[in-house]
Amino acid sequence: MTGRASKFGVAVSVCVAAGLTLAISVLVAAIPRARAQSNATLTPTFYRDVTPILQQHCQSCHRPGQVAPMSLITYDETKSQALAVATAAKNRAMPPWFADPHVGLFANDPSLTPREIETLVGWANAGAPSGDSHDAPAPVDWAATGNWRIAPPDLVVTMPKPVELPADGEVEYTYEIVPSGFTEGKWVQMSEVRPSSPENVHHAVVYVRPPDSKWLRHAPVGVPFTASDMTDEADRHDTHWTDSDILLVYAPGSSPDQWTAGFAKYVPAGSDFVFQMHYTTHGKPATDRSSVGMVFAKAPPTKRVITLQLTNDHFVIPPGVDNFRVEARGTLPNDALLLSFLPHMHLRGKQFDYNIVHADGTIEPLLRVHWDFYWQLSYRLAQPLALKAGTELRAVAIYDNSRNNPHNPDPDAAVRWGDQTEDEMMVGFFDVAVAPTTDKWQYFVRHPDGEHAETYK
Repeated sequence: MTGRASKFGVAVSVCVAAGLTLAISVLVAAIPRARAQSNATLTPTFYRDVTPILQQHCQSCHRPGQVAPMSLITYDETKSQALAVATAAKNRAMPPWFADPHVGLFANDPSLTPREIETLVGWANAGAPSGDSHDAPAPVDWAATGNWRIAPPDLVVTMPKPVELPADGEVEYTYEIVPSGFTEGKWVQMSEVRPSSPENVHHAVVYVRPPDSKWLRHAPVGVPFTASDMTDEADRHDTHWTDSDILLVYAPGSSPDQWTAGFAKYVPAGSDFVFQMHYTTHGKPATDRSSVGMVFAKAPPTKRVITLQLTNDHFVIPPGVDNFRVEARGTLPNDALLLSFLPHMHLRGKQFDYNIVHADGTIEPLLRVHWDFYWQLSYRLAQPLALKAGTELRAVAIYDNSRNNPHNPDPDAAVRWGDQTEDEMMVGFFDVAVAPTTDKWQYFVRHPDGEHAETYK
């Protein structure tokens, strides 16, 4: 992500990078809760007790074609991983979830219950018995969705030309512009980014460029390009800054956007989708043609979702420090419903907080994330939070640049904002809902007290 100072009060800068997701929900199949709860005195078996847990909490990732390294669909697949599954469950390493349980409640929390953990551990300790296959719930038909985590998309937009990636070295942020072809505006209720080479995608952002936008207007359409391809200084600047709205952010471990009925993002007629891709190399050449799938709302929504951010790109993390604090603040220009969060840092990230700073100086915590670069999740509030115009939001990032950080690429380096993984970023994405007639630019028009366009209660 690239961010620079923006004219928008909350979005101190706009991330022009591909990495992260906003407001994103975990696809959870509607499977009955683990039957192990009614069979607590019995030895757990795969078909009766374990399968329902896997369907509800694991298989959205642990199936062919998804991010997880092994499939947990069949008995044979899962039996060989029984001890690993039990250990990960007992240590709460899986399903991945990094929100502090003492701060906030979140609708997409996939955490296992104590009884579910007990079931998985008991099954592994008993030798991973299969049980009677007739006890199994109906399998989830993942193929019916085309292996998408969202519902089958109404539209899939794919980068027209593959991006050729080298075996080694750094890759500049790469863009590809794809015309939507929309002759009328579309409300997008669900969206999902699918890289064709996920191991090479550090993160991706899909921007919506409306037809009247001047952003990247001199850039080629339908082919990959980078800042180095731009001959004009203003055009090069455009590859590092934008105020365009965001359709979706993708990062390692992130989830698709799945908004509830009545909420959706808007793509105006004649817009372009701008893919911004941050690639990494892994010792062998590769190609990527990322796609974004979209499910359109069946009826006009009552709320429009827009993605904002708190960003600080002016920091220097000294060598060796293990608890370096970077902060960003902003005030909401108008009333809004706060929906979800998506923090973004790199390998030195340690913790990321979102707070409300009240007028009397008291702090109301909203989210605290114990950072894991390889699982950059979104956190959707269990109940949307109505915020008044003038509410001050604060994001606080903590970094560990010491030798105690096993992921630190160089504890002797002073670290600044930068595009590459060995640099750092501080971006706090968050999603808000506003009136359906209010776009991102209109939202940032500040009104005199008492004249806010819409009040949320």
